Amino acid sequence: MKTGYVAIIGRPNVGKSTLLNQLVGQKLSITSRKPQTTRHRILGIKTTEDAQILYLDTPGIHQSASKALNRYLNKTANAALVGVDVIVWMIDNKGFEKDDSLIFEKLKSINIPVILVINKVDKVKDKALLLPLMQEAKYRFSFEVQIPVSALRGTNVRALEKAIIGLLPEGEPMYPEYQITDKPERFFAAEIIREKLLYYLGDEVPHRLTVEIEQFKTEGDLTRIYAVIWVEREGQKRIVIGDQGSLLKNAGQKARLELEDFLGRRVYLNLWVKVKKGWSDDERMLQRLGYAE
Repeated sequence: MKTGYVAIIGRPNVGKSTLLNQLVGQKLSITSRKPQTTRHRILGIKTTEDAQILYLDTPGIHQSASKALNRYLNKTANAALVGVDVIVWMIDNKGFEKDDSLIFEKLKSINIPVILVINKVDKVKDKALLLPLMQEAKYRFSFEVQIPVSALRGTNVRALEKAIIGLLPEGEPMYPEYQITDKPERFFAAEIIREKLLYYLGDEVPHRLTVEIEQFKTEGDLTRIYAVIWVEREGQKRIVIGDQGSLLKNAGQKARLELEDFLGRRVYLNLWVKVKKGWSDDERMLQRLGYAE
């Protein structure tokens, strides 16, 4: 039996969360086209007949650390490299970019096998165009293997899993075979609500928005969820609510339906928007909102 931790790392928006969901076979990490969608370390557990793989989805490693939230994201990503058995480094079909230089520096001092995953190959019609990128990667770092994938379509994901299992140490499973994560239901409630808001919002508000679950109570086959959407300015509050409340209503409806599917029971969802100036640069507020590992 093989058992071990696998950190999925990379710069923002290369598809780490989509890959985790594919590997585990269930949606655990929310996804969007907005950078820095993932803000927490999320454990996804995949148990097979001969292995238990403990995947760690991480925030994108980036050079900007101007606010406390950005520093938290980088710290969370860096902490995921401690004590793992395999590192899966994701880039996309664009190749290496500026933020990847931070990862090169970190891996120099880490004696852990690293797999390079080149994502979004479904967007490359001529796969021969990937060869120069793979050759560059070979010269820049000693990767165990390079695997082109499409996390969205599942292309080569099983080959990646096989390569990961081959690098894991022998060991007994750490979790029951039915368990797929260590996060509580209310954590996923907040994440699902935030994902639906990201779907409707433009580029400015998402970085200044977070969701706090104030009440999460199950009564029989009904779960009542009361959530606060925090933003930093009154103008952002008006955007999140939308014209005559339309944006908040649409996002809330989509969130409720997905929560009912995720929890397997009826959901009553109550959302309201509040302003907390500078919450993303307030250490105490971040801890209250769960940004502390």
